Amino acid sequence: QVQLVESGGGSVQAGGSLRLSCAASGSIYSSYYMAWFRQAPGKEREGLAVLTTGGMAYYADSVKGRFTISRDNAKNTLYLQMNMLKPEDTAMYYCAAGRPGFGRLWISNEYNSWGQGTQVTVSS
Repeated sequence: QVQLVESGGGSVQAGGSLRLSCAASGSIYSSYYMAWFRQAPGKEREGLAVLTTGGMAYYADSVKGRFTISRDNAKNTLYLQMNMLKPEDTAMYYCAAGRPGFGRLWISNEYNSWGQGTQVTVSS
């Protein structure tokens, strides 16, 4: 089981930025796709960004152009740089690792390892 620990959440005003980090146990990026999801109260978990084992990045339309997923292999750490934050970005943010099937990048059940989450709150 892959261990994932997120950090970097907090409170920020609309238009601000935050960078989330996800520390992984060991070198997993060559074996697993890595993803960021979020879940707001009363809403379903939403996939935001995926980084493949080959380094390709994919983004949900809701965050495209504002969020950037990246990784530091030497530090076994995944990042989510979030710019131009909006109040609707308020949610618990999770990193995940898995091997999603073809066309199933955004399906949360395709990822079998999850962090505990970090809260992001954006005020207007």
